[in-house]
Amino acid sequence: MSGEVLSQSEIDALLSALSTGEMDADELKKEETEKKVKVYDFKRALRFSKDQIRSLTRIHENFARLLTTYFSAQLRTYIQITVASADQLPYEEFIRSIPKMTILNVFEVPPLEGRILMEVNPNIAYAMMDRVLGGKGVSVNKVENLTEIETKIMSNLFEKGFENLQEAWSTVADIDPILTDFEVNPQFLQMVSPNETVVVISLNTQIGDTTGMINICIPHVVLEPIIPKLSVHYWMQTSKKERSPDEIESLEKRVKRADIPLITELGSTGISIQDFLLLDVGDVIELNQGIDYPLTVKVGEVPKFLAQPGQAGKKLAVQILDTLKGGDEDGK
Repeated sequence: MSGEVLSQSEIDALLSALSTGEMDADELKKEETEKKVKVYDFKRALRFSKDQIRSLTRIHENFARLLTTYFSAQLRTYIQITVASADQLPYEEFIRSIPKMTILNVFEVPPLEGRILMEVNPNIAYAMMDRVLGGKGVSVNKVENLTEIETKIMSNLFEKGFENLQEAWSTVADIDPILTDFEVNPQFLQMVSPNETVVVISLNTQIGDTTGMINICIPHVVLEPIIPKLSVHYWMQTSKKERSPDEIESLEKRVKRADIPLITELGSTGISIQDFLLLDVGDVIELNQGIDYPLTVKVGEVPKFLAQPGQAGKKLAVQILDTLKGGDEDGK
């Protein structure tokens, strides 16, 4: 038996089948002991771990938020873009899954090798273009009849929107997206071999009342150099940068030149507000410390030393007698 959890109705049906003889318990045991064979499709090779797919999902959730802000500003209407899914599949399967006539933007992402494809559903693309031209965002599906002006408007809009991928990817790679091709028929677009594994991030897109999908297709060859950066341990690592001897020497020199306040405390006392208000010139305030006791020297408000008062030339001075406990190098 498999490790699935059966519902109460399924359990009742199984017990009923055993009791009526429709199923044999010995056959069930025999089936259970037989070796299970799991079918593996080599054409659908899984080259990314679930951990790496989750990292790509997080990156493109940020990209979706950036696109939402960008298109909202450009189109001046309600835009909502969210990540619907992130899957890995053969390139040929992805091409078969998208419409026969659609909006295809091909980008190079130097310094990484290969190209990234952004496929925009025609409903979304035409609604965006209608808004750019001053309309209400109505969608008309006539991709095969794109004029040169419509092509230019769409390619400019998506090229500037895709620039946000640079910021979204900044944690794993410093890329510079460049639009290299604009196509409407996926059959004419052969970026990689049909069996090449690609990651497809699907974005749910809503413009007013119009909804559709934006698919970002990233071939394995593009992600291969940065795959280690997509693992959790890369995001969680807290390695410390070793300082060079020159940096340490420079810091020590700056610390030695730093100005800090030095205060010698002769003593303290407490008086009432009434006595304070009645103070006058010539009045004497008695401190809580005798003249024979050492004075406290504070560095940056922290008691550090004990000293005795004296005179150096014509100036008042103090002589350090001892270091206070707790006044160590950590400033405690």
